[in-house]
Amino acid sequence: MNQNTTTKKHKLVERRYILPFILVTSLFALWGFANDITNPMVAAFQTVMELSATKASMVQFAFYGGYATMAIPAALFIRKFSYKSGILLGLGLYAVGAFLFIPAASYQQFSFFCLSLYILTFGLAFLETTANPYILSLGSKDTSTRRLNLAQAFNPVGSLSGMAVASLIVLPNLLSDARNEAGEIIFPTLDAAEKAGIRLHDLAVIRDPYVAIGLIVVAMFIVIALTKMPRTDTHGEKISAGETLKRLWANREYREGVLAQMFYVAAQIMVWTFIIQYADNLGINKATAQNYNILAMSLALSFRFIGTFMMKFIKASRLLTIFGIGASLCTAGTILIEGFAGLCCLVAISAFMSIMFPSIYGIALERVHERDTSLGAAFLVMAIVGGALMPPLQGMIIDQGTIMNMPAVNVSFVLPLICFLVVMTYGFRTSRLKPE
Repeated sequence: MNQNTTTKKHKLVERRYILPFILVTSLFALWGFANDITNPMVAAFQTVMELSATKASMVQFAFYGGYATMAIPAALFIRKFSYKSGILLGLGLYAVGAFLFIPAASYQQFSFFCLSLYILTFGLAFLETTANPYILSLGSKDTSTRRLNLAQAFNPVGSLSGMAVASLIVLPNLLSDARNEAGEIIFPTLDAAEKAGIRLHDLAVIRDPYVAIGLIVVAMFIVIALTKMPRTDTHGEKISAGETLKRLWANREYREGVLAQMFYVAAQIMVWTFIIQYADNLGINKATAQNYNILAMSLALSFRFIGTFMMKFIKASRLLTIFGIGASLCTAGTILIEGFAGLCCLVAISAFMSIMFPSIYGIALERVHERDTSLGAAFLVMAIVGGALMPPLQGMIIDQGTIMNMPAVNVSFVLPLICFLVVMTYGFRTSRLKPE
């Protein structure tokens, strides 16, 4: 039986699951907001705290390091309790991390901001470890990857909101980004007293959106706590974590999926974090550069819906291969073409990234037994650590200024190119597997 026949026999979301599907899907927007208001903060902290690109990218190390730390504990918590309990704990940690921005701004310590983000992403790790497999479980396995792609389509809605707040509220109001007639930032030339006043103002501007989203998260916590959510997790026989790990390791499709996810997330974070530095190299200020990030995310959102529709006719793994090729070609253009055309190639990458995360996730878990899903999901979320490891390395390359007579920021996109080639290879290898 081919894929098209099976997907037509099952509804994407059954009527009995509509309300929980809507509520859990809204969580995808919440962590999308956190992800993409944080990306431009790397450039903001770099200026206001007078940091190198390498040190400023520790924002991403802290942010995505939280996923690596908490993904496995989150899975074990869900195995013992329930998906709903995991969601509530995740929302609680998210709110705590967001509210910690208040003392962080008061103390004006970069390390305190990093700690706040680290705790915030403890919550995101719980939410992603919970929400992704829960969405997969709300209906037939035949439509699970499409269903996850649909839910994940609302992640860019949150991301666009985060980018819009950064572009319209945060970055334009940063006094540290003021430039002279030559387009050079004047903040480094000021005396200590002037810098202190500007730093106090700018860190308050950075703080406020996180406090606002913390309040929204608290409201969401109350709504979900009062809503009855269906139990779709496995009950009965208790399976040891050791047995689950053996089965997961023996599953090639899953094992390679975790690796592909790690490389994909690394590429995503590098592309969306360093658009601003790429544009800055062309003399474009941060607020204007962030508009290109918004355009990139708009492409990702549009193509997520387009890709979800295309999966009715094209196998998910085959579409992943095609999009992997497209992302690789655009990244090559970003490296080799200098000027505005290179920036256009960089923005265009997002169209091809659109389906990658949910597709890798769904394909990797396709042949995983339901009793192993929560721990299997945890390693796929833990793979987000790729977003912590690679951006500092790209920052180190950018700090070189020029490499082989090319702008170092262009050369730095060799790292995302490698990542997309790994994703493309995973799509190709899994497309050749016979359906069970």
